[in-house]
Parts: sequence; structure tokens; C-alpha cells
Amino acid sequence: MADTAETEVLVVGAGPTGLALACGLRLHGVGVRVVDRSPGPATTSRANFVHARGSEVLDRLGALGTLPDEAGRALQVTTYLGDRPMVRLRFGDPGLRTAALPLVVSQARVEAELRERLAGLGVEPEWSRGLRTATQDDDGVTAELSDGTSVRAAWLVGCDGTRSTVRKVAGIAAPGVRLSERFLLADVHLGTAPGGPADPALDRTGTSGWAGPAGLLGLMPMPHPDGDLWRVLAYDPDGPADERLTPDEILRRVTALVPARAGRPIRVGTPEWLSEFTVHRRLADRYRAGRLLLAGDAAHAHAPFGGQGMLTGLGDAENLAWKLALVARGAAAPSLLDTYEAERRPLATDVLRGTSALTRVDVARSAAGRFLRDQVLVRAFRAGWVQRWATWTTSQLWVSYRTGPLGARPFTRRPRPGDRVADVPVRRPDGTTTRLYSELGGTWAYLRPAVPGARPRSAPAVLARLGGQVRVLDSTAPHRGTEAWLVRPDGHLAWRGTDADDLDRWLTAALTTGRRP
Repeated sequence: MADTAETEVLVVGAGPTGLALACGLRLHGVGVRVVDRSPGPATTSRANFVHARGSEVLDRLGALGTLPDEAGRALQVTTYLGDRPMVRLRFGDPGLRTAALPLVVSQARVEAELRERLAGLGVEPEWSRGLRTATQDDDGVTAELSDGTSVRAAWLVGCDGTRSTVRKVAGIAAPGVRLSERFLLADVHLGTAPGGPADPALDRTGTSGWAGPAGLLGLMPMPHPDGDLWRVLAYDPDGPADERLTPDEILRRVTALVPARAGRPIRVGTPEWLSEFTVHRRLADRYRAGRLLLAGDAAHAHAPFGGQGMLTGLGDAENLAWKLALVARGAAAPSLLDTYEAERRPLATDVLRGTSALTRVDVARSAAGRFLRDQVLVRAFRAGWVQRWATWTTSQLWVSYRTGPLGARPFTRRPRPGDRVADVPVRRPDGTTTRLYSELGGTWAYLRPAVPGARPRSAPAVLARLGGQVRVLDSTAPHRGTEAWLVRPDGHLAWRGTDADDLDRWLTAALTTGRRP
């Protein structure tokens, strides 16, 4: 075997999930290599929406970069029946208490910011190096790569997509079902005449959608200097039955479908990207097989509707990073890694249910299905509380691990251990005020109570077992009274209380058994 190299963690896949995981591990000081079968970074947009929780993850990793400045912010969806607007769904921030807003931005740009952050942490993805096979033993994993080299790692994480080689090598089943016929995707320039301006009837402050008997059509404005680039999504169940369409065939279909379904003389111009897909739902039976783990699309695949794919993968990466870092450094037992699946797989199950239901509604062609979609659901979404619910649901800021193995005992006050902690103002020991999330990212945060005399005096010694990866901060919220909080690197509450001995018991149990005491 040529070129056998040592690293603590080998990440397979340099998409958003793999890059975010690598950044998180490096922030904890863990050695990482990232390999990918592709010849280089993707330049096409693919996913193009980052919900609030995804922005928070990027913020904590230090990878937001210039995305907030260049991304679209006006978020609304206008649904038409024919040429008549039936409902406008506005996405906003209904008390979400986050400084990281949802963004309309290309996945390629998200990946570019993550690569830049990772490079600053000393790691570059290794392109044209896919995983061929891997074998594990008690001490680590030997990975054979497609270029004939091998890598010896303590742990291997598959972030290599829906056709994951890591999942196959690990022997993890991922049963699934097909939910739709073909969808067409195209990033194209739209106008009304050759060389003319974009159709003034198309509102670039949000997405426009048509749900007619022939199938769904969606037009989303995409950031571009010329201001005429749109993402086109068109359901095409009656299109050619060939297994795959050529780019020219996709463009011809899109050119015909857009004006026909929108009922407007829209000219489809130069394409930037063309693709097609069918919707499948798939969920891995487990997320870990010994020293092999799965994250992102390798663990769960679902419809792109609702912008949940990249969002869920980023959450997987952040959750796994701090746990794998503790285990890799010997500060925690491998059983802590079982809490990754226990916390994240139930969320993936919920996301699959939601996106599957939305897919079935979107592709409904029976009279009853169209009536439910076009008359009942469309009208229901006019209600303000339904719109706030939609914003809250898709944001994933509601995600809690309180029922997981590290979560709260019953009847504790909110936020309970396992709940997300808002991005609250905090004060460093030198007196400067900052935000909680700017102090996380590779570190834990110990928030001392606002009442100095109530601070658990032995807490710093207890926290030392976290390997020095703890920021001691003062709470600026007096309502917390005499309690101290320990906040996980992913922004969820780990422990709250007034007794350092109780904190010691919690850490001992969590790090040695992967369960709360």
C-alpha cells in the first residue's frame, strides 16, 4: 500500500456537511483530512436557501463570511392559480431571537466560504480522491482511495451523499421509496424578448409558484449582477420517458413549460445550470458502525422542498463535531458518539415526514388532491399564524434534544438541557460585551450567574475535563438569578444549576456513558 498516512479523522465528501464537520473538528484541535471523488469544487448552485439555523451554524464556525451581504433577504412565496395570486407566504423572524437570518444564496457560495474557513484552519480538500473501500479494527480505519493511496485514520465519517460509499462499506442499510416522477431544475436568465429586460410581472422579492393540473412550476430569483437569473423548478411527469435527459432536452422542456404554466410570455434565455431529479425518501438504519459514521445526505435523503437538506446536514456536522472531538482526544468514551444518532436521527425522521407530505401535495394530479392543495391549503396559508408556524418550522430553531440521552429530567424549567439557547448578550471576564454564538464554535460556554456571590466556586476545576475548550462568561440577563449554565458548542444547553458537584456528576455520566446521570 502506497502513501499510508495518519490522521485522527478522515472526512469523505467535501460538500457543506463534510466541510462544516471538518471546520468543527479543527476548531477543537482535531487532525482532519477531507477527500472527495470530484475533480474540484462544484460551481453550480444546487441548494439555494440557508434557513436561520444553518446561518447560526455557519456563524459559530466562523464561516458566514460575506454571505449575508451578497444573499437575498426578501423572502416570500406567492402562489398563483392561473394569473391570479392566491396567497403570499412571508418568511420572517417571528421572535426567533437569532442574529443569523435566513439567506437566499447558492450552495456553491456556502461551500466556498466553508473551504476558505477550513483553509484558515490548515486543511484543504483533496480532490479526485474518492473512497474505494475501508476496513476497520480496534485501533482505527484503513481507507483505500481511488487514486491508489491509502489513509490510516482513527475515525472515518461519510459525508458522501445519497449514494454513499461509506454507508455501503459500513454495511448500513438505507431503505427508501420513490415519491415522484421527474422534476426539472434550471438556473436560467428570464426575459420577455431577446435582449429585453426581465419580465416586470415577475416579482424578484420572492418566489412565484403555479400549481395547475399540468404540474408544479416555481420561479425563484437568484443573486446575479444582471438581475435576471432565476431558479426554475418544474414537475415534468409527462415528459420523455428516457432514463436521463440531455442538457439540451432539459432546456427545451423548460423553455416550453415556463410560459405555458405561468400564462405569461416569458422567454427562457441562457442557462447557467441544468439538472433533473426524482424525489426519493431514504433514511439510514443507523448512523454509526464502529469507527465509521454517516452525516448529511449519506444518512438521510428527502425532497428539496422547504430547503431542509443542506440545513439538516449542517446540523448533523455541528452535533457530531464536538462529540467526536472529545472522543478523539480521549476526554470521552466512544459511547458519547451514540448520542449523535440518538439526537439527530429523530429529527431526520421528522424532516422526511414533512418533505414527503409536501411532495405528495405538490405533485397531486387527482381532482381530490388538486382541490385539497389549491383550495384548502392555499387558503389556509393566508392566516398570519400559519405563516408564522411555517417560518418557525422550516427554520429548525425549534430543534431540541431534551428527550435524548443527554437531555433534561422532567419538569425542569425552560430552557431545559437539550434545548437551543438563544444568541444572548454575554460579558467576557475583561468586561467587554459580546454575543454567545461568537464565543462558541469549537468551545463550550460556561455562563456564570448574574449574582456573583452565587457562582459555584469549584466549577472551573470541573470544567477542566473538557480539555480547556471552555469560555467562562458572565450572564447579562438578571432573570437567570443564581444559576450557572453550561452551553454546548452547538448552542444547546448541556446543564444548568447552582451546585458544582451536580455539574461534576453530569459531566462524569455524559463523558463516560453518553447519558445524563
